Amino acid sequence: MDSLSINYLLENLKNPDAIVREQATRRIWRLWFQQKGIYGLEKIDYSQKLIDVGELATAEEVLTSLIQAQPDFAEAWNRRAFLYYSIGNYQKSLTDCQMVVQLNPVHFGALHGMGLCWAVLGKYAEAIQAFQKALVIQPYSLVNQRLILECTLKLS
Repeated sequence: MDSLSINYLLENLKNPDAIVREQATRRIWRLWFQQKGIYGLEKIDYSQKLIDVGELATAEEVLTSLIQAQPDFAEAWNRRAFLYYSIGNYQKSLTDCQMVVQLNPVHFGALHGMGLCWAVLGKYAEAIQAFQKALVIQPYSLVNQRLILECTLKLS
C-alpha cells in the first residue's frame, strides 16, 4: 500500500467534516481489500457470497486457504475474524483480530472487532482499551464512544 495515500486518508478520519471522514473511510477499506490484488479481492468477495447464503464452513475454508497462501493479507484475517464473531466463536475472532492489528496497526475495524470480542467475553477493561485505540484512529466514531461508555458502566 502507498503509505503517503494511507497516511493522508488516516488524517482525513480526524477531519471535522463528516463527508471527508466518510470518503476517507471508504477509500481506506478499498485499499485494504485490494492490498493483494484481484486474487485476494475475488476470494474475499467469494467468501462473503458464501456467508450470505449460509455456507459458513465453506467460507471459512476459503478464507483459511487465502490466509495460508497470503499470510500477510490483513483483510483476509479480518474477514475470517468477522466470520468467527458472527457464529459466536469469539476467542478465534479475537485471535484473528490480533493478527490483523499486528499486520496493520491502524486497522480500526479489527480494533473495533477486538473490543466487541472482549466485551462479549466479559473483559470490559480490555474492550475499553481496544475501543480507545480505534478512537485514536477514528476520533469521531460514535459507536466506539458509545461502547466505551457501555463497558465502563459494566465495570462499575
